Amino acid sequence: MKKPAALLLSLVLAAALGGCTAADTDTDFAGADINIAVMSGPTGVGAVSLMEADDAGDTVNNYNFTVAAANDEIVSGLSSGEFDIAAIATNVAANLYNKTNGSVQMCALNTYGVLYILENGDTVTDISDLAGRTIYATGQGANPEYVLNYILAENGLTPGEDVTIEFMDSAALVTQMASGSIDLCMLPVPAATTVTMQNTAVRTALDLTEEWNSVTDEGVLTMGSVVVRRDFAAANPEAVSTFLQEYAASIAAVQEDAEHAAQLCETYGIVPKAAVAARAIPLCNLCCVTGADIQPAIEPYYNVLYTANPAAIGGAIPDADFYLVP
Repeated sequence: MKKPAALLLSLVLAAALGGCTAADTDTDFAGADINIAVMSGPTGVGAVSLMEADDAGDTVNNYNFTVAAANDEIVSGLSSGEFDIAAIATNVAANLYNKTNGSVQMCALNTYGVLYILENGDTVTDISDLAGRTIYATGQGANPEYVLNYILAENGLTPGEDVTIEFMDSAALVTQMASGSIDLCMLPVPAATTVTMQNTAVRTALDLTEEWNSVTDEGVLTMGSVVVRRDFAAANPEAVSTFLQEYAASIAAVQEDAEHAAQLCETYGIVPKAAVAARAIPLCNLCCVTGADIQPAIEPYYNVLYTANPAAIGGAIPDADFYLVP
């Protein structure tokens, strides 16, 4: 008997395929072997139903999944050809495109904003309350650092002067914040969820997606994406198209049944504990933006990052060729 999420994925996928025209998918396509990497944490959450369905033999493609703990591992695998498709941070995707002569293309956006300021106390209710404080944070050199710096600057606070930012390893930061040894931090969910579950005195002081929206109308804060190696996409268009349909169905299944998806997150090593995942999934802001909708959705965010720090996205705003449009 199929497990609930695998069954739901099959039903959603069947509906998606049923709505496609002959130009959208080849009904004779038997599937392909795809090596795919996903990150532990929010960027990987949307794939768990696809992972379960693949294990149950309910997918068209045959997926070989790798769960990575760091973007660097995935970038290395994409560069070497070990991975065909991968879920990575949006700024990392742009960097890789710019630094490898366009060897990858973005084929989906999968995660909007997931960053939160946590406080062990009740003194921070506004960004201005961070003046003169030290924030411990994860994500140096990646989206979290750039987002925090941008929000601070747009509120008249200079990072490193008005606000001290100390970067730490995520696991160490969770431990110290949960133990009460530090009182202010920035973390993404589900790490932030782990802290608030372990220490009920810690509260969510600021939602940085809301803070982003309050200082700019330049698009949506978009932190997670899916990229495909250009040569793989060119050689296997049906496989990539089918993947995107199966992946969209997986995200829909996660959103439809977060409780079961939380168990899968623990099973597949995306989130250490199902209880944490269950509370975190509604805060992960999962999405599945594909095709011609990708560029207008993400480009305003890239414009903001480029203006703040061109190095954040590899020195240039990616051109239209970066986006996979079937």
